[in-house]
Amino acid sequence: MLCLHVPSCSVPGNLGNRLEAKIDKPTLVHWLCYKKTEKWFPLWIDLNMFIPIGVDCWIDNIRLAYNRTTRRSSNSPGVQVRVPGFGQTYSIEYLDYNRLAGYFYTMVEHLVNVGYIRNETVRGAPYDWRLAPNENAEYLAKLQNLVEEMYNQYQEPVYLLGHSMGCHYVLYFLNQQSQAWKDKYIRGFISLGAPWGGAVKVLRVLASGVNDGLSMISNLKIREEQRMVTTNAWMLPVEGIWPSDHVFISTPTFNYTTKDYQRFFKDIDNEEGWYMWEDTKNLTSDLHPPGVEVWCMYGMGLPTAVTNIYDEVFPNGDPVDFVYADGDGTVDTFSMSLCKRWVGKQEKPVHITEFRGLFHLDMVFHEKVLDQIQDILEAYGGPQEPRTSK
Repeated sequence: MLCLHVPSCSVPGNLGNRLEAKIDKPTLVHWLCYKKTEKWFPLWIDLNMFIPIGVDCWIDNIRLAYNRTTRRSSNSPGVQVRVPGFGQTYSIEYLDYNRLAGYFYTMVEHLVNVGYIRNETVRGAPYDWRLAPNENAEYLAKLQNLVEEMYNQYQEPVYLLGHSMGCHYVLYFLNQQSQAWKDKYIRGFISLGAPWGGAVKVLRVLASGVNDGLSMISNLKIREEQRMVTTNAWMLPVEGIWPSDHVFISTPTFNYTTKDYQRFFKDIDNEEGWYMWEDTKNLTSDLHPPGVEVWCMYGMGLPTAVTNIYDEVFPNGDPVDFVYADGDGTVDTFSMSLCKRWVGKQEKPVHITEFRGLFHLDMVFHEKVLDQIQDILEAYGGPQEPRTSK
């Protein structure tokens, strides 16, 4: 998330900010893995994860252990994880310390070039993206404090900007606040590429894994980590929004719809995923209006998989074919356009902008999007100087 001023605060998507770890582990998955560190080290992105043995060490460090009884997640034994740079932008601008994996850098730099100031009038709100908001109360409290701090400093309400899953975090956050609080502290919510109805890609991620171009890590290997985070279950296509007969996973023996999630998790040998979904499925699925002015933007016009077709090796092999619909290459337009439901359902206006031909990640890079964000902010006077309350 970015917090913008007029001030602004940005909430990144899944995998969208750095994580750091410190370890003192009782056991190791491989003798070459570090057992103990005195200092915090990069967990995401950790360049050691790209070597063959390193990926096993990384998965064991970043994984969550889910307890079916308490319905809570915890870090791997002997591992501490922290989110660096809350309130600052560096953790979301580049995901690595070598500044090779850029994310929000282009957007932040664009805003700086028109008068915003890093870590003052444009702020970042990174979080532990492994956890859904029902297990992230401390983060939500910090986000509220950050918004109020920016308001008190500039005597102007704040923009919240989210990308992808980060938009669900913003929606959940806003739905926890009173209307009086939102009227005072929030100028608006800028949503980029939000999978409001869930993301079909998540079913493939959980079934057979998706390495997202990291060719040195196999899909099946990265699947181990992807099944251990609660946010993937949270982002499954929403039952009651998608047609009940829409097939998301097709195999020679069964076709899976939103009504078949329990069987899906059993068939892929990931029954804990079912409990994670049960815990998170109602957090934002009703799409309750946020109660603030909304600018909902997303890409479209690109073939996007809405059905994954597997052969008999399911779930231990990649899909052999896909059925496509319109989208941004990652999330389909049907899901992203559900923000249209808010039009007329809240007092504050809802603005929809579709960008033809823009991929999912283009929403934080592309000049057309950045110019529109600038126009939104400048409509309320642009970047502000700190003011002293009387």
